Amino acid sequence: MRFNYWQDFLSLVFPETCCICKRSLFPFESQLCKICISQLPITNYHLVPRDNDLKNKVLGLAPVDRVMSYLRFSKKGLSQKVLHQIKYKNKPLLAKILGQMYGSFLWENGFNESWNEVVPVPLHYKKRLKRGYNQSEQFALGMATGLKITCSNHLIRKTPTQTQTNKSRMERWENVAEVFEACNSEEIKGKKILLVDDVLTTGATLAACAKTLQEHQPHSIDFIAIAAGN
Repeated sequence: MRFNYWQDFLSLVFPETCCICKRSLFPFESQLCKICISQLPITNYHLVPRDNDLKNKVLGLAPVDRVMSYLRFSKKGLSQKVLHQIKYKNKPLLAKILGQMYGSFLWENGFNESWNEVVPVPLHYKKRLKRGYNQSEQFALGMATGLKITCSNHLIRKTPTQTQTNKSRMERWENVAEVFEACNSEEIKGKKILLVDDVLTTGATLAACAKTLQEHQPHSIDFIAIAAGN
């Protein structure tokens, strides 16, 4: 009881605010206020997961069936602000909440038996230590909760890579083509895997991960990102 009083006091003096608009949050809100949630640029890729511009980006690069993104990315838009908070402002919980929101949405819209496991794109251990968490893993954990399945770290990043920013499609592929390795490989065979990342630009990173997973004979591999754009 005393702890609850102390929490109430701290909330009164230092109210939690929305990551984006900085409005004070109600007790039933976390990370984002309802106004900002209502303005998120949510996509409709779930309606055409096998025939869309994201799928076209990875054709020929990876053995992938469905490709989707929760948000449509735009520079200086709300999705970029959300990603900035997740990656650079120590907001792992925001990634997890977005994952749970999207996972629950997909589960309610016919994807409830589509996957056995959610697998995040890994960070190199040095970058993970520096940041303190892997934002893609946090999103994956939320997705797994929403979809009522497990999240498994079946991949490791063997070597650090240069930033993908300002690289061409081919340069991005060459930058990540051989940097991933599978672990717990015996658990991959026959699984319907949902591979997730924070951003899908050319799809090179997801494709390289899928190529590594495919060596261990999963049933299928699908891609989902927090945000994607041109």
